[in-house]
Amino acid sequence: MQKQLFSLLTLSLITLTSLAQNVELKLTLRDGNILSGQSKLGNITLITDYGKLDVPLKNVSSIDVGITADNSNSEKITGMLKQLSNSSEEMRKNAYEALVKMNIGTIIIIEDFINSEKYILSDYTDYTVDMALSELKATHGVDDSYSSKDIVVIDSEYSMGGTYNFKVIDLKTEYGTLIIPKEKIKHIDVMYIEVDGKGETAYTLQAAKHISGNLNGGWLRTGIMVKTGQKLNITANGEVTLASLSNSKYKPNGSVKNASTETGYEDEYYDEGNSTYPTYGNVVYKIGENGTVMKAGAKFSGNVTGSGMLYLAIYETVHNANNKGSYIVKVNLK
Repeated sequence: MQKQLFSLLTLSLITLTSLAQNVELKLTLRDGNILSGQSKLGNITLITDYGKLDVPLKNVSSIDVGITADNSNSEKITGMLKQLSNSSEEMRKNAYEALVKMNIGTIIIIEDFINSEKYILSDYTDYTVDMALSELKATHGVDDSYSSKDIVVIDSEYSMGGTYNFKVIDLKTEYGTLIIPKEKIKHIDVMYIEVDGKGETAYTLQAAKHISGNLNGGWLRTGIMVKTGQKLNITANGEVTLASLSNSKYKPNGSVKNASTETGYEDEYYDEGNSTYPTYGNVVYKIGENGTVMKAGAKFSGNVTGSGMLYLAIYETVHNANNKGSYIVKVNLK
C-alpha cells in the first residue's frame, strides 16, 4: 500500500512538473522596482464570479496583481479599528502601531470598515483610521487605483478578473534565483517560450505591444544570451494590422496589403534581399538592450556580431495599442 501511494505521489509530481512551462517574466513590484527573468508556470487558473477559468499559458499577455483581503484576521483588525476611537491615548496608539505593521490584505478590511455602519468619525486627530489606511498603503506601495481582483489579459486584447492563487514566483535572473512573494508584485508581463524537438524556441510578437517604437516594453526579451560568431537562425510567419499605418496588413518580410484597396502581397519573398535596414512590418532583432536594430524579416540566417541578450520586435517607429494580430517567431542558435 505504501509503495502504491509513493508511486502515485511520484506520478503526480511528474505530471505537475511536465505541465510547467518556461516563460520570460517582467515583474513590476509595488515599490517601483522592475525584475526580469525566467520562471516555470502552468496554465493560469483564475477563479472568477462565473466559475473557474483555465487560461493556456501561451495566451496570457499580462497579469495585474490585485490585493486579497485578510479575512482570517478581519475580526481582530475590526477590533483594533474600534479602539482608535477610545478615550485612552495609549490604547489608540497601541492599536494604531499594531495596525500599520499588518499585511497588505489589511487595506481592504480597513476600507470596508470605513464604508460600513461600524465606522464613526473619531473626535481625535491623532491615530485615526484614515491615517492608518494611508500609512499602510504607503508601506506596501499601494495607490488608489488598486483592485481586489487579479486581472489577466489574454492575447493582449481580452481582460478577465478573478483570483489567481499563487504565493510566490521563483524568478531565475542573471544574478541568481529570486523568490518574490505575491503581495510584493503589482504587474506581470508574460512572454511565452516554447522549445520544440529541433532546438528551436518560439515566441509570439503581439502587434498591440511588441513594436520597436514602443518605449514601454515594446521589445520582447527572449532570455537567450548570444556571443559573437554564433550562428543565429530566425524564421517568422503570421500577419499583423498596424493601425498606425492606416490599418494596412503586414507580413514578417515587410510585404503589405493596403486596407482600402486590398492590393499587395504579390511577392511572397518581398524585400528578402541583402539589405539589413528594416522596413515597416519586418521582424527585427537587436543584441543587448541598447543594440543596433537589425532586420530579420521572415527568414534570417547569419553570424552574431555582438554579445548579450537577444531582443525581438515588429518594426514600426510609432506604437498604437489598436494594432491587431501577431507573428510567431522561431529562434535557433548554434
